[in-house]
Order: sequence, then structure tokens, then C-alpha cells
Amino acid sequence: MGGLFIETDKPKVPGITAKLHFLVQEGQIRADAVVRHAKPGRGLGLRFTAVHNEDRPRLAELMKRLRRSS
Repeated sequence: MGGLFIETDKPKVPGITAKLHFLVQEGQIRADAVVRHAKPGRGLGLRFTAVHNEDRPRLAELMKRLRRSS
């Protein structure tokens, strides 16, 4: 649960911080992250720097579900 890759056409520079707010099947997840790497035309590798305590169980469930489906 250290981070994730997000597909996007909008390039960002590594080192920039981001606030993530997303709603998934497991519920709302809010986290702070830093861009670790960018692949132009593909997306961003983000490393979590903080996850709201109440969102941690939902993030863990989301990661389990995504691992099962891939």
C-alpha cells in the first residue's frame, strides 16, 4: 500500500505533491501523495505520504480487490 499508478494525459513533474480523493466500491479514500515518476502519455507513479486513518481499511480492501482482478 505504498502507492499506485494513475493513468492520465496530464503530465506532472516528479516531486510535486498531490491530494487524492476518490470514491470506489469500498467507499471514499483520501490520501496525500508525491509524484515519484511520470510516463508521458501514460500516467503517474504516486507514493502515498499520508492516508486518513478512517480510510486505511478501505484502501486495504481496494488493493486486495485490484490484486485479485489482475
